[in-house]
Amino acid sequence: MNEAPDNTGADTGTSWADRLFGGFRKTSERLAGNLTGVVGTAKLDDATLDEVEDALILSDLGPAAAGRIRAKLAEKRFGLTITERELKEAVAEEIAAILRPVARPLEVTAFPRPQVILVIGVNGSGKTTTIAKLAHWFMEDDYGVLLAAGDTFRAAAIGQLAVWAGRVGVDLVSGPEGGDPASIVFDAVKRATDTGIDALVVDTAGRLQNKRELMDELAKIRRVLGRLNPEAPHDVVLVLDATNGQNALNQIDVFREVAGVTGLIMTKLDGTARGGVLVAAAEQYGLPIHAIGVGEKLDDLRPFDPDLVARVIAGVA
Repeated sequence: MNEAPDNTGADTGTSWADRLFGGFRKTSERLAGNLTGVVGTAKLDDATLDEVEDALILSDLGPAAAGRIRAKLAEKRFGLTITERELKEAVAEEIAAILRPVARPLEVTAFPRPQVILVIGVNGSGKTTTIAKLAHWFMEDDYGVLLAAGDTFRAAAIGQLAVWAGRVGVDLVSGPEGGDPASIVFDAVKRATDTGIDALVVDTAGRLQNKRELMDELAKIRRVLGRLNPEAPHDVVLVLDATNGQNALNQIDVFREVAGVTGLIMTKLDGTARGGVLVAAAEQYGLPIHAIGVGEKLDDLRPFDPDLVARVIAGVA
């Protein structure tokens, strides 16, 4: 799937927050639609709690998170009369309690520089556009940024990243299709070090058809980085497509095994009813969630706000 760099500067007339609300509205409406027994007021008994738990699971929060939220609601409010609004507020608070511990911005703190950030994810997840948005994000904070085209498996990946680098205004270290990714990363680290770059953001192959090949490739990149900077890579960021729902959790499993994921970014939250998978990921893995994306524009990637997302999911934002 090509990630064509369209509409990077277009003003759609809709704010980032509105698009976040719009995307998660599909999740919150699914949640509300499944809470058919809670209209007006209801007693928070076992039957109502069952309905809440089922609704959360159907909204892609996953059984573990849904069970935890149910237990907390029962602990605090069992047997009490509760309004629909109060129930949604209570659900939002319990969702936020799951999300807050994993909300962690991606910051440039490495010394010596550069901070090396490997970006991984399956093709079509929004990986290439996310790399450009990260570069833009860091540049907005006055950091020097360099990109490296470490996905040499697809010529399209190199070309797409080159276009994005031009749009953002950063340099790109690349090589030929089929070239050695570790060699490109080596050259990029040397260049970043010699020129005083703060953040080096590296694209990597997104294929999962052959896990062993991908694992070997990433292991070689890590060995090369280790010779240049024992602390590198400082971050291994997995980009997930929210529209994949629970399948995103399978991707976390695989990439944790092959790449040692240190944090997550979730994209395409502006057009899915499956955004609750963020909660499932937080509950199951506890990995930092650095940011979420709601569009193609360069400023459509924002730091993850757990309280806002929790309220939107629950339909009380």
